[in-house]
Amino acid sequence: MLALIQTVDLALGIYWWLLIASAIFSWLYAFNVVNPRNQFVGTVGTFLFRVTEPVLAPIRRLLPDLGGIDISPIIVLLIIFFLRQFLWTSVAPLVV
Repeated sequence: MLALIQTVDLALGIYWWLLIASAIFSWLYAFNVVNPRNQFVGTVGTFLFRVTEPVLAPIRRLLPDLGGIDISPIIVLLIIFFLRQFLWTSVAPLVV
């Protein structure tokens, strides 16, 4: 059971970094720091969008319009932080 908790924690940690990479990539793309016509940049952008958008889209629908500021990644990062802390402080002691 501890292996399952560690695996879930690892998956949440990887998704944490994918969300951060997606946010940074969107800023770089918006400010034309990266070349949008480059095939590699397009592939990375598409991957990050497809991985993060299914989680971010429902949160965006719940949040009020903030005038172009998207805080949905911050909300998801807080949820991931809570889940990881809950796993290690509440669930893992019951298993060990």
